[in-house]
Amino acid sequence: MKREDAQRFIEHLLALRERDRGALAALRHSLAFEPGDDPRAYPFVERFVGRDCHARDASRLALYAVAGLFAAHPVAHERPLAAALGQMLRDKERPSLELRFRSLLEADADGAMAHLRQAVSLLAAEGMGYDHAALLMDLCVLLNDRAEPDWRDDIKRRWARQFYRALQADAEPDVPAAAAILE
Repeated sequence: MKREDAQRFIEHLLALRERDRGALAALRHSLAFEPGDDPRAYPFVERFVGRDCHARDASRLALYAVAGLFAAHPVAHERPLAAALGQMLRDKERPSLELRFRSLLEADADGAMAHLRQAVSLLAAEGMGYDHAALLMDLCVLLNDRAEPDWRDDIKRRWARQFYRALQADAEPDVPAAAAILE
């Protein structure tokens, strides 16, 4: 999924937040189901699903997952979800949060939603937003059982990097790759 497509979907959800509280309630309720299995969420998501997508297509599942998570905590921010969790751990000093985050990284596609619901719930309790579009793009890969394992591992490593860098208030910025330094 392209960033502009993900952002367009998030803008749709933001518009729903402003004008249709019933839609957000339906999307929030959809978290009780597997992504894409609650018919009450169909009117708000299905138009964004590609024509060639089948019921278990990763991009379709990701759209429904993010719609439900958004409805549970509709506060947008530019920082990635992992960075928001790292900042929360830094600010609140809740050691169990690191264990929860590592459980998210270790989860397979089937178990990831339970961990994501918990993570978003914790962020909601603190009023901390995150980048919904970035999460949508990542979930398109993580929920894809046909994706290369390396792709999923790359996303999990990036999340770990974001989390642990945010955890350190005085973290150094990204260090350029060795190849770039040698040029």
